[in-house]
Amino acid sequence: MNKKYLGIHREGWKFFLIFMLISFFSFFITKIIFLISFSLSLFTLWFFRDPERYFESQDNQVLSAADGKICFVGEDTAPIETNIDQKMKKVSIFMNVFNVHVNRSPVSGEIDKIIYKNGKFFNASLDKASEHNERNSIIINNYNEKIIVVQIAGLIARRILSFISEGNNIDKGDRIGLIRFGSRVDIYLPLNYQIKVNQNDIVAAGQTIIAER
Repeated sequence: MNKKYLGIHREGWKFFLIFMLISFFSFFITKIIFLISFSLSLFTLWFFRDPERYFESQDNQVLSAADGKICFVGEDTAPIETNIDQKMKKVSIFMNVFNVHVNRSPVSGEIDKIIYKNGKFFNASLDKASEHNERNSIIINNYNEKIIVVQIAGLIARRILSFISEGNNIDKGDRIGLIRFGSRVDIYLPLNYQIKVNQNDIVAAGQTIIAER
C-alpha cells in the first residue's frame, strides 16, 4: 500500500487521473472548469509527494511521525481504546494541506496493536480532536515500553490509510501510513522521556528529534 511512482504515493495517481479526465472533457465545454480541474491535478501530485528521508539518530531518541507544526506538548491519557490507562507525555503535530502527509514510525519496534475508531471530524488543531475524531491508534513495543502513534482525521481529511499490520517489525523512520488532506498525529511516550520540541515548532517526519529517554 505504500508503493510510490516517480516520488508520488500511488494514492495520488488515482486522484490525478480523475482530475485529468475531467480536464480533458471540460476543455471542450468550459475553460473555467478545465483550468480548475487541471490545477487540482497538479496540486494532487504535489500533495501526495513521498520524499525519501534518511537521518541518523541514537536508539534513545524519538523522531517525529509527521511533517507539520507542534500544536500540543504536555501530559495526557492515551485514547481509551488502547487500554493504557495512565498518564503519558504527548506531542501533537498538526499537518496542513501543504505538508507531506506520509507518516513515519518514531521508533523501531514491533507493532503490538492497531485500533481503528470511528468518530467525528472536528478541526484537527483543536484539543477535542484527540478524543472525539475518527482515529487510528498504533501501539509499538520498543525496548519493553509502549509508544503510541495516533493518526487523527480532521475537518477535511476523511480517510486514514495504514501501511502496516499487527506483528510487523519496523525500523525508526519507516512509513506507517497516510492521512488524506490535512490532519494530525499524536505521539504518546512514557513519562521518563524528555521532550525536545516546543509548541509551534516545525518538524519533519523521520528527521526531527522530538524526545529522548
